[in-house]
Amino acid sequence: MRLSLLDRSRTRVGYPEGAALTDTIERAVSAERLGYHRFWVAEHHAVPGIASASPPVLLGALGAHTTTLRIGSGGVMLPHHQPLVVAEQFLMLDALYPDRVDLGVGRTLGFTAPVRRALRHGLDAPDTFPEDIEELREHLDGAAAVTARPVAARTIPIFVLATGRGLVVAARLGLPVVIGGPVLGSPSLSDALAAYRKDFRPSLRAPEPTVTVSLDVLVADTDAEARDLALPEAWAMARSRQTGEFGPLEPVATIRAQRWSNQLRDRVEAHVAQGAVGSPATVRSCLGRLVEATGAAEILAFTSTFDRDAQEASDAALRELLHD
Repeated sequence: MRLSLLDRSRTRVGYPEGAALTDTIERAVSAERLGYHRFWVAEHHAVPGIASASPPVLLGALGAHTTTLRIGSGGVMLPHHQPLVVAEQFLMLDALYPDRVDLGVGRTLGFTAPVRRALRHGLDAPDTFPEDIEELREHLDGAAAVTARPVAARTIPIFVLATGRGLVVAARLGLPVVIGGPVLGSPSLSDALAAYRKDFRPSLRAPEPTVTVSLDVLVADTDAEARDLALPEAWAMARSRQTGEFGPLEPVATIRAQRWSNQLRDRVEAHVAQGAVGSPATVRSCLGRLVEATGAAEILAFTSTFDRDAQEASDAALRELLHD
């Protein structure tokens, strides 16, 4: 079982937003030391709680501070970019950090209306995600009408961040998938994964279907301590449904001191329940059930808490749980 991390460069109350990027670099260095397989970063736009808007830029810094860790995007939101430009960016990264770069692509349009307008991409825009992936792959492989440079000396892996439709696209194109979020609790997930595996067309990048599961994972000595670690992220998510703004992480004590409505409490508890949060035994059991249900070959843990020392301790405890 491979184990990887996804870091979204979460901002923290009381710190400059740019510090979140330095935090991500330091976490990647720690992840390499701990023996993690991959370290991915995300793409979000105009979100006060997230400093990572450009995965290629941040990956350049991560590559310069690590030596063996695979680095990648989880993911580049392909509808907002020209496939040629994405190919050029990742070909450059691959040339700088040979055989270490992964390209995860997603299709989400889940931004606010002002952000979508700023990105020049409305909800009524045609869905060209499958065609964009094919064009991107041609550019990466030197098979397009124009040659993206620098020309690759190797094949750059492509992963599809997938929901139901994404699984269909990935099966047709012969690409591995990363699944996470609400889809993990969907009663139709088993059938969707079975269809992905049945309809999979082997390709140069993936001779067989491969599933990675992505979810919140936080490990502490006890279930109660781990739930406290999960509180800042869960609180930000629950508050965002009230305010429309996903904010920086706050200290646990600050959150506890605030007024909680019943609805807010229910939303926080629901968010924590979606992840693998608890003692080593609790997390091991949760991940075991998830892997058994999905047949996943890899866990991609996206975790964040206000206390960075506690975050590093959780990363170390998770790595101890799951060895390759």
